[in-house]
Amino acid sequence: MKKYLLIISSLFFGAMGAYSQSSGIKSSVEDVETKVDSVLNLMTLEEKVGQMIQYNGSWDLTGPASEVGNKEKEDRLKKGLVGSMLNVLSVEATEKAQRMNMENSRIKIPLIFGYDVIHGYKTIFPVPLGETASWDVDAARESARIAALESVAEGVNWTFSPMIDISRDARWGRIMEGSGEDPYLTSQIAVAKVEGYQGEDLSDPKTIAATAKHFAGYGLAEGGKDYNAVNIGKNELHNIVLPPFKAAADAGVATFMNSFNTIDGIPATGSESLQREILKSEWDWQGFVVSDWGSIAEMIPHGFARDKVHAAEIAVKAGSDMDMEGGAYEAGLEKLVEEGKIDEALIDQAVRRILRVKFKLGLFEDPYRYINEDFAAKVPYQEHREIARDIAKKSIVLLKNETNMLPLKNSVKKIAVIGPLADDKDTPIGNWRAQGEANSAVSVLEGLKNANLDAEITYAKGVTLGEGERSFLFPLKINETDRSGIPDAVAKAKDAEMVIMVLGEDAFQSGEGRSQANIGMAGLQKELLKEVYKVNKNIVLVLMNGRPMEINWSAGNIPAIVEAWQLGTESGNAIADVLTGKYNPSGKLPVSFPRAVGQEPLYYNRMNTGRPSNDQHVTYSHYTDIENGPLYPFGYGLSYTTFEYGDVKLSSSEMNQGGEVTLSVSVTNTGDVKGKEVVQLYLHDLVASIARPIKELKGFKMVELEPGETKEVNFKIDEKMLEFYTAAGKWEAEPGAFDLMVGGNSEELQTVKLNYSK
Repeated sequence: MKKYLLIISSLFFGAMGAYSQSSGIKSSVEDVETKVDSVLNLMTLEEKVGQMIQYNGSWDLTGPASEVGNKEKEDRLKKGLVGSMLNVLSVEATEKAQRMNMENSRIKIPLIFGYDVIHGYKTIFPVPLGETASWDVDAARESARIAALESVAEGVNWTFSPMIDISRDARWGRIMEGSGEDPYLTSQIAVAKVEGYQGEDLSDPKTIAATAKHFAGYGLAEGGKDYNAVNIGKNELHNIVLPPFKAAADAGVATFMNSFNTIDGIPATGSESLQREILKSEWDWQGFVVSDWGSIAEMIPHGFARDKVHAAEIAVKAGSDMDMEGGAYEAGLEKLVEEGKIDEALIDQAVRRILRVKFKLGLFEDPYRYINEDFAAKVPYQEHREIARDIAKKSIVLLKNETNMLPLKNSVKKIAVIGPLADDKDTPIGNWRAQGEANSAVSVLEGLKNANLDAEITYAKGVTLGEGERSFLFPLKINETDRSGIPDAVAKAKDAEMVIMVLGEDAFQSGEGRSQANIGMAGLQKELLKEVYKVNKNIVLVLMNGRPMEINWSAGNIPAIVEAWQLGTESGNAIADVLTGKYNPSGKLPVSFPRAVGQEPLYYNRMNTGRPSNDQHVTYSHYTDIENGPLYPFGYGLSYTTFEYGDVKLSSSEMNQGGEVTLSVSVTNTGDVKGKEVVQLYLHDLVASIARPIKELKGFKMVELEPGETKEVNFKIDEKMLEFYTAAGKWEAEPGAFDLMVGGNSEELQTVKLNYSK
């Protein structure tokens, strides 16, 4: 590729060095800051504002821009008045856009290209909620590394991932995109994802910049309704919402994305408290903040801004550095500076952060380092599929297995595979599928056939789940009338020894804008299940979904239930691996499953009440028609073997400030096959300056045990583990008594006491 020597002035050249593909410069922090300042000093106000603008690649960049709006965008690109583009999705298109900018603009500041690479680029991994069910941080890191490799092969160097919003409400469509209800588990996954995407050196052309989103509170929207208001206090903000973001910031995540929601009436995009005070000041984070799509301009319908110019003023003062397709910064920032309503120093601060990330990506050394067709040809896609299969099977959770129906027995000679999702090759890809090819996943039916079972397999769809167009922008039209396929399904079930039913959600029932008031099986699926159950009760229910579902009837009647999420490219093969016993399921739920949708929001780490329980009368905190607890709790998951926990021991029941103690527990595989168990540690601060949750996850370790084998699992308990955001407004450990709890899920736990003193 041609080498580019981009010299603006001798001063600029001396500060920055040659912009050549072969320079190989690895800049120190001081070097980067010097270079950023050198570039900034050469820029006009118009050019600075341009760096704060992100355009969608909504036209064919390899051809002429035909529409007026796109022609204007192309003209701005050529003038160097655009800082970033998103959704530019090929080496050819990326190179074209970069050349428009680099070969025509005055200062020649490279573009950064972003995209929603959420759970894979071409090779699709489990949706993030499903992958988190593996409780395997190495798997999360590896899937991000592969996604980065496949992204840069097509010119993308920035992903809007990981989404680390805590969500406690299964109605919220985007729950599939995060890691569930727990701050500690989400924090561990957040760090792994950042490390996987960014590697050890962001300038390595096999890595991409990551984004921690959505800052903040988006997952706690009222009623589980997307984009809705959020009303939480400081306690919940600091102790529940912010910890994963702090973990990502400490891990060096390149960018943050703010969120659509208001918090206590203030749009997050316009929150100075969140962006300037907490993120940039208290946490001393050095990257840049990008708005979510149009969220700056959306402060107008929120009733917080009069117009786009006013919205731009609010957002830039709050610390939002880049405007994603909102048109507000383009319309307002220059005018606001010229009128003296904002100081140009605010613009400089934002641009400095954007330039810093571009330098760290190595774009100033070579603007075309992520545009390499030869590299694209060397991506090991087949190897990636094998890894995707491995991660997918680790993500499967066994919810129920009465009479050990699973794994499938060799004695079973006739299996009926039934359901609208049984031979669906698209739903396993899930929503937010990047460049995953439609209808490219291995279906459950295909996976079972690939397993070469010594059994006859018959198939019936039974009912269709949806009708009409299916895409990110269009809601699924659920079939609620066509029962014509049910008789065939019932006949095949009656003639089989065992039935595998694959039910759940279509790929586009969860995701952005897909909030639902009803989280049960949509359409005629439950009716189909009940009709099959009448003629054959030997049913294995395979759930394919992006959120916790209401499956109360199934849990009470169906003998075996497998939570298979939407597992990506190798979905069917991974499910077959588990059903046949080739892989012993080890997944644990990262979210609570409700008994009824009326329990939502539902989460294990709840506060106690003044009336927690009373069997004598009704005046206590409960529902009168269902049990209080979840159908399946956070951290729950069965295995084809069984595990027995020994007594929990502490090296000391007393701990002083600055000290530490060790908690030990032995775990024994008491079954007949090798298996993995996720040993979970929870804590309860009994009396504190603010009421504390009844339990909080504070650690977990996975152990693999042969039949009869015992291993000791140890956890270090230190002062940091006891810390929380106290009534004093700071993170600290308060002296007092603590319950430490250990077990295989958030409800089946052993407890020991610890006293902490200062």
